[in-house]
Parts: sequence; C-alpha cells; structure tokens
Amino acid sequence: MTVSSSRFLADEHPPYCRVEAKQFFDSLSDREKHYAHYMAHASVEGTRIIIAQTNPNAIPIYNLILDIFRDKQTGEFINVEQLAAKSDVPKESFEQFIQYSAQFLGNLSNFKAFGDEKFIPRVPIGDFEKIVQAAGVQLSPDVKHDIYDLESKTLLGFPEDGHITGYYSQDITKADVRLVQDYMEEHKIEAINTRIFKTDEGYKLVAASADVGESQKVTLNNGTQLEISFGDYREEMTKVAENIRKATSYTANEHQSAMLEKYYESFKTGSIEAHMESQRHWLHDIGPDVETNIGFIESYRDPQGVRAEWSGFVAMVNKAQTVKFSNLVAQADEFASRLPWPSTFERETVNKPDFTSLEVLAYATAGVPGGINIPNYTNITQVLGSKNVSLGNIISAQSPDEIFPFIKSHELDLYRKYRNPSYEVLVGTHELGHGTGKLFEESDDGQLNFDKKTVTNPLTNEPIQSWYKPGQTFNGTFRAISGSYEECRADCIALVLSHHLDILNIFEFYGQEAEDVLYIMYLHMARIGLMALEFYDPEAKKWGQAHLQGRFAILNVMLNAGQGFLTIEKTVDNSLEINMDRSKIRSVGAPAIAAFLGKLQIYKATADEKEGTKFYLEATSVPEDWRSIRDIVLRNKQPRKLFIFGNTFIEDDQVMLKEYEPSAIGMIQSIIERHV
Repeated sequence: MTVSSSRFLADEHPPYCRVEAKQFFDSLSDREKHYAHYMAHASVEGTRIIIAQTNPNAIPIYNLILDIFRDKQTGEFINVEQLAAKSDVPKESFEQFIQYSAQFLGNLSNFKAFGDEKFIPRVPIGDFEKIVQAAGVQLSPDVKHDIYDLESKTLLGFPEDGHITGYYSQDITKADVRLVQDYMEEHKIEAINTRIFKTDEGYKLVAASADVGESQKVTLNNGTQLEISFGDYREEMTKVAENIRKATSYTANEHQSAMLEKYYESFKTGSIEAHMESQRHWLHDIGPDVETNIGFIESYRDPQGVRAEWSGFVAMVNKAQTVKFSNLVAQADEFASRLPWPSTFERETVNKPDFTSLEVLAYATAGVPGGINIPNYTNITQVLGSKNVSLGNIISAQSPDEIFPFIKSHELDLYRKYRNPSYEVLVGTHELGHGTGKLFEESDDGQLNFDKKTVTNPLTNEPIQSWYKPGQTFNGTFRAISGSYEECRADCIALVLSHHLDILNIFEFYGQEAEDVLYIMYLHMARIGLMALEFYDPEAKKWGQAHLQGRFAILNVMLNAGQGFLTIEKTVDNSLEINMDRSKIRSVGAPAIAAFLGKLQIYKATADEKEGTKFYLEATSVPEDWRSIRDIVLRNKQPRKLFIFGNTFIEDDQVMLKEYEPSAIGMIQSIIERHV
C-alpha cells in the first residue's frame, strides 16, 4: 500500500466513549421513560436512511456486519471470542476486523462522518474473507470491492466531480440537479426529504414517506419530464411513524401531542408543511423534562446543500446547567446588539430562543454534535426564534489517552483543564449566534420585510440591491457552501461575544479563571483551524467537513490580524507550535474576527450569493505553500471519538436502559441489540 493510500486505512485504536445517561434517565417518571423509549426507537429506525444517503453502496456492508455479529438462531449478539477462534486468523487481523466493523457502525458508513472521506479495513483481504466464512456469511465480489476499493470515489460529493453521494443517481450532472431545483423553487416544493434520479424520460424526484401516494409528471423548462413521487425509504419511514404513534400515549402536554401528530403526518405522507408545523409546536413546548426532535434536519452532506440527512435525538434536561444557558438567553437582545452589523440587519426575535442543556439518551446521526440550533426553517425561526441545545454528556465525553498536538508543552495542563469549560461557553454563544441576523425577504404578495428607502448596505453605503425572492432560502441560494458558511458565522459570533466578562460570568467564570477560559477558547479555535487541514483534499481542492472549513477561515483571519497576535512556527522536531499573544485577544483578535463576521452577515442577509461565495471561498482557500504544513498535520492526526449510546427495552411494562462498554465490541453490540 502506498503512503497516499495509507491515509484511508481505518483508525487503529480510536477512542470509544460511552454516552453516560443512566443517572438522568432513572430520574424520569414511568410515563416519561415510555415517551423517551418510543421516540428513541422512532429516531434510530432511520439508521438505514442515513447509511443510504451517505453512500448508496453501503447498505450491503451494513447488512454484512450485522449478519456476522448476530446469532442466526436467537438474533442476539454472538460470542466474539468463538468467532475469533473459528476464523483461525492472526490476533492482529481479527482486531483490525473488529475495528473496521465498529468504525463503520460508529460513522454509519464506510465514509467518515467527520471529513466525508472513505476508510478501508487494515485487515488483509484474505483474512477478512476467512472471518466472514467462519461466521457462515457470504461475501459477494461487489461488496468486497466496495469495502476495499480506493481507485475511485473516495470522497462524498457530486458524481460529476468523481465523488459519490446517496442524494443523486450516479449518472446525474450538476446542471441536471440545478434544472430540477429551479423547478422546485419556482413551484415551492421543499427539497429536504427528497432524492433525484436520472431516468430515460428525464428525472425522478422522490420524497421519503411511508405512503406511496399518487405520482405526478411535469415538463421542465428544457422539455424533459420530471416524475414527482413518494414512498422513498418506505420501510424505514413506516417504522418511524409506528413508533411516533406509540409515543403519543405518553406525551406530557398538548404541544407534544400536536407535535407528534404532525410528525406522524409528515413521515406518513412526506409533507414538509406538516413537519414545519411540528417544529412550531416544538418551539412552544418550553422546558420539557424529555426533549426530542426528529426528521430530515441538516443539509451539510448534500453537495447541492438543500437535501437533509435523517436525524433524531432524545435527551433529558440537565436543569442545573440549563440555568446558565437560560441566563444567557435572557440577555440575548443585549448580546446581539454587540454584533458587528446595524440593528436593521438584526431579526426581531433574537431574544426568544429556548436554551437547554441536555443529557442525550439516543441520537440517530452519523456525526454527533456538541450543540444544536434548530429548526432550520428560516420562515419559522425569523418569526418564532429557535431552540438552542447544548449536549452536556457529549461535550464531557473524553478519553484519558487523548493528546493535543501543536500546543506548547508548558500550556498543556491549562489546555486540558479549560478545554471543556471553554467549549461549553463556545457552544452556548455559537448556538445563540445561529438565532441572530435578519434575512431580507420578499413575501408572496410582494411585501419586503425591510424599508428599501432607508436601509443601506454597510459594505457599499447604497440601498439594498438584492434579497430573497418568494420560495428562496439561504440554503437554496448559497447551495453547497451554505452549511459551512453558517457554521463559520456562528463560530465567529461565539468568539466576538465571549470576550465580554458578563458572558463569562454567566458561566460562573470570574477573574483570572475567566481570562484563562477565554484564552483557551481562542487557542482551541486556532488549533482546530490548523487540524482542519486533515479534511482538505489539495488535489480536489475540496473541504470534507462543514465546521472545519469555517474554522480554517477563522484561523486565517487570526493569522492575518498581524501585530504578533497569532503565529504558527515549525519546531526543531519538524512539528508545529501555535503561538498566541493572549494579551491581544480583545485588542487585535476579536476585532479582526468581528470585521470578517460583519461581511458574512451582510452577504447572507442580502442574498448576495455571488459576492458571499467569492468572499468565503477566498477565506477558506489553502495556499500551495501550506502543503508542507498539511503534511505535518496529517502525521499528527488523532482519531475522532466514537460515541456509544445505550438502548432502551420494555420488560414487564418497565422501560430499562442498557449501556455498553466503551470499546469496539461495545459499539458493535449496541447496534446489534438495537435491531435496526
């Protein structure tokens, strides 16, 4: 194997973290436990949707892994030691097989959830085949090829660019997608739960739903035919809807009942209007003991940036931590006024978001975030605001063996001490940031939500020239960069706000400790921006992760701020060292980020996709002379954490939670016993 291909090997020993939830789950009432149980099952029934959306060839690999580790008679988890003995392969090979299987299940694909890059087993093909044979399972040539092939399609993206995606058929072009998308925008058809396939007659647009319903055929502008149909992921959506229906017997209030009714309608029929209505009820369900949200949520991995990945979580509220976030939200209007844009560019409902600290019970997603700001429907959030969620047991999950390249040795203790506390502040202000910033829009009747006569563009000092027309959205307008752009905007907001002492005080950091938390937050962001180079492909000139593309932009901004604020230097041992002058965070670093943030917001607000895209791509472009720096980053890359969630079961009408050991075996067993 060549050096270039070795980077695609599965991690040798990634850190497996058990998501601790038992303490908070046990505090729930029986009714709340049943509600959590059925909503958790509704969420994870979408597991196969996530796998298929990522890579259309990955479901057979998933089935192979399940067949190997699931007992043929009982359906339960096998005795792994017996399989190892029967396989008669070297211990190292069997361990590599276990690691590949666990990492596939942890990423819900053979493409990494963080980086969108393919990974292959370290185990030799011959030993892989022996293990499969010992398990009494068939390994088809196609599946073996999809597992090991590195000749093509090692990144997620448009097939036209040599990549792979589950959102579009492999013969489709960007022009095809744009043609269908233009029709959808013109006729106000939502894209988030759809896929597009090329056919002999033209195209097929299919929406996820339990019911098949009536299909419709229309003619596009170029004369080709588009068939619009429902019933995509029918089997999975049916199971999702069934569990939603069961959960309705255990809701806590009328908002939850109405929310679940609309969830059920949406997943049965494919109606996004119904899902939007569910989110309105969700926003009105303030401070429940069990928090849950489910659907097609984030569009980061669609190369067009408009179709969303299945996601669903269930969590218990951490009331003590929530008090801090509630205090942050209570002053949201004041904090938003400190952001670098005129009040005319700020939305009216910035002071309304519900901010909660949660302990996650279940999460159906490829990549688990530390915080969430939803819903993503701007027509709802511009009016009702959003919910900001911090996932406490995700943030706190850590491996004792973790190391932190590029931090000065004498600062490592401080970094370890305040990395998680500073991240808590970062997540809080980041998620608050998502709820800020107005979009200039035109309604169906031609009304503008801003005064065209008086509002001016701060970048040109001229009247506003562009805005979102009826049916247009930020994601649909900024397309492929929209997710990364918005995450970068929220990260910038966090850095611009968090140096204010009153915000640090809300999180109970005072005096020197507050200054240390602030410093580690900025240092951490610089380090993450540097580590982001791992997820940049210099040949394809493509970023593989939305958050990290934005964090590289922030690193660039801090480096270009000058005045000795931030430098990256090569060390004598051919590594790198981050040097930050902490005394210049408020005087140099934060103002530079604020100037950058102001432009991000103005381009977004005015629907200026052309200038906004140009500005953002320039900020995230990696100079050719950074290749040597990227090489050092790759040599020091650390495996990402893989999170192992428990499973709930009903025994004698009691809901029980089973948690698993933090290991590759624990990961595999948790999925086998999830039965999805």
